[in-house]
Amino acid sequence: MQIYANNPNHKTWLEVEENSDFPIQNIPFGIAKVGDKPPFVATRIGDAVINLYALAKMTAFDSLPFDVETLNRDNLNDLIAEGKGITLGIRDLVSQLFNIQNPVIRDNPFLQMGILHEAKDVTMLLPVKIGDYTDFYSSREHATNVGMMFRDPKNALLPNWLHIPVGYHGRSSSILVSGTNIIRPKGQTLPKEGEPPVFGASARLDFELEMAFIVGKNTQLGDSIKANEAENYIFGLTLFNDWSARDIQQWEYVPLGPFLGKNFASTMSPWVVMIEALDGARVAQPTQEPQPLPYLQTTGDKNYNIALEVDIVPENGAATTVCKSNFQYMYWSMSQQLAHHTVNGCNVRIGDVCASGTISGKDENSYGSMLELAWKGTKPLKMADGTERKFINDNDTVTMRGWATTQEGIRIGFGEAVGKVLPATDL
Repeated sequence: MQIYANNPNHKTWLEVEENSDFPIQNIPFGIAKVGDKPPFVATRIGDAVINLYALAKMTAFDSLPFDVETLNRDNLNDLIAEGKGITLGIRDLVSQLFNIQNPVIRDNPFLQMGILHEAKDVTMLLPVKIGDYTDFYSSREHATNVGMMFRDPKNALLPNWLHIPVGYHGRSSSILVSGTNIIRPKGQTLPKEGEPPVFGASARLDFELEMAFIVGKNTQLGDSIKANEAENYIFGLTLFNDWSARDIQQWEYVPLGPFLGKNFASTMSPWVVMIEALDGARVAQPTQEPQPLPYLQTTGDKNYNIALEVDIVPENGAATTVCKSNFQYMYWSMSQQLAHHTVNGCNVRIGDVCASGTISGKDENSYGSMLELAWKGTKPLKMADGTERKFINDNDTVTMRGWATTQEGIRIGFGEAVGKVLPATDL
């Protein structure tokens, strides 16, 4: 399908810096707020945040058969429910309005005043109302590393891992928009094997470098989504930091899996990049051996070349880039994840979030967590200020960035997912 907004030759009259995450070919969706005024559905080109509701009120979208009041909301759910015919149509019309050759807004400063805001003047909100959240475990390198640390290194992967996209249901209420501080979690840990557990603040707080996709269509209980049709049910992607308290998690996870070690916070970037905007960044996923069962088999390229990196910034210190990875490393694709999620008849709803699981590559600097980068604390990482990190310290800020590169060389970015860790309270 040809998508007008994806044309790599488009230029805009708005100022867009070289290597911006938000060229005119991106046009993501988010929820923005200026001062104490009501929030609105927005998009972004360069450092200009565009009020889509204001555009609608000036009849910019009159050719599209939808309720423009869906742009006057504090979440994207109602707009997503209008269907991809509408959201892709909005992207195309925005691309036309802000094309360098279109004078309608370009030459009218009065219109610009009501429509355009500088990114620094805007507060971004959580983009969707999240009903349910599922976290997968789909990086072979990450699963192998963790298995080597905690189990038999010769049998690092559990028997089911190469046959199903393993996942668990997480806590949607603690998913936070980028820029929200994280309070260090408390819980039980087991300092030494054979001794009683103790209660206190987690000493092994970790980030997990992930991507997340937003479900874009409802299904009915009993329905299953076919793997080759799954992308029709995916609205778009965000960056995702699934914070983890490794010491709490290690003590609690047998027999039922993650609980307090995971449910205290996850950080999501505010801009949702439509999956169609990433068409030019498709790549083949790693060879799957043994071959998956038929319901998990797909045709065509289902992975995406999305470069990812993580910085740790100590309080009053300089940033240190500790990880450079890529979403294309994922063994199980988003399509396979969603097909498996629903194969038993589980229904999904617009706004549901599915996260990839930690994204690790083969090289040590591509590992997507401190657990791996510092190898369970045995290889501390040197920071730019001379300090070391085994895990995340109080007052550290973790910043994740990601951008796809299309075959034409266009950068389609996601902005940042940022969280600062504050000390535990009420100990």
